[in-house]
Amino acid sequence: MFTIEFNNDQITPALGRVAAALGDMTPVMQDLAELWLSSTQDRMERGEQPDGTPFAPRSPTTLEQYAAQGFIFGAPLNLTGEMRQQLATESGSDFLRIGSNAIQSAVMQFGASQGAFGSTAKGGPIPWGDIPARPFLGISDEDETNMMAELAEWLETAASGTN
Repeated sequence: MFTIEFNNDQITPALGRVAAALGDMTPVMQDLAELWLSSTQDRMERGEQPDGTPFAPRSPTTLEQYAAQGFIFGAPLNLTGEMRQQLATESGSDFLRIGSNAIQSAVMQFGASQGAFGSTAKGGPIPWGDIPARPFLGISDEDETNMMAELAEWLETAASGTN
C-alpha cells in the first residue's frame, strides 16, 4: 500500500476554512430560513401552493358569509393577512424550519372534514363544511434553486476566507 499526501498553499487552507465553517452553519441556516420565509409569504399573498398551483377557491357559501359580515378579502389564506404575518422561522447549526402559530394554520395546510372538531352548543358541526387543504408550507423548485445558490455562495465565501 502507498499513500499520497496532498499539500497546496492555497487549497489546503481553503479546505480548512470550509471545514471550520461547516462546524457551525448557523449563519447560512439563518439566511436560508429568511429566504424560505419571504418566499412562503409571497406565495401566500399570490394564493399559490409551493408547487405553483393556486389554492382551492373558497366555496360560494363561504363567500356569501364573508359578504354578509362585510369582509374585504383577497385570495384564500389572505382574509386579514394575519396568518401570513404569523409565519416564523427557527434555525441552528444544522437545521431550519418554518411554521405558524395561527390557530387556523394546520387546517389550512391539511384541510378538515365537516364536524372534525365536534359541534356547537346548538349541535351544528365544527367546521360547518369541508375545508379543502391549501398547503402553504413547503419548498418550491424556485426555493430549492435559491437555497442552493445561497449555500454555494456561502461555501465560496468560506473557502476564500472573505467574510
